[in-house]
Amino acid sequence: MSGDTDSRAQTVSFCLHPVPGYGLTVNPMSLNDDLPNWIPASCTLPSEQQPLRVAEFDDLFRDCVIRVDRAAPTSLRLTLNPGDEVAARVRDLVARETQCCSFFTFDLSPAPHGLHVQVQVPPEQIAVLDAFTARAERLAA
Repeated sequence: MSGDTDSRAQTVSFCLHPVPGYGLTVNPMSLNDDLPNWIPASCTLPSEQQPLRVAEFDDLFRDCVIRVDRAAPTSLRLTLNPGDEVAARVRDLVARETQCCSFFTFDLSPAPHGLHVQVQVPPEQIAVLDAFTARAERLAA
């Protein structure tokens, strides 16, 4: 990796506020963008970590996703660049995501010119998949 800065870096905003006896603390972070937020209320990831997880998916969408196909309201297929490093990155990210949002199902499989990630949600989580898909479509390479 070169020393150049990445012009695609995600902006995360936060505010410091005084807390007696503790000094300054950071308010929960929020993504500073106009893209839909797909984090559901049922997510068990601590709220201060949620923007970081969204940023990880955003980076994956920017760096690796070459096609987004919404086959059905409860199903999405992402086509990603090929490679063992990409596959390992996806496996790690989706394993952590299903720990806090267990309704997601992610299946990784080889594709002719890359990798497919099949994303499934139950009918009551279609709005989450809608927002997830919108972010992927807007950020994909």
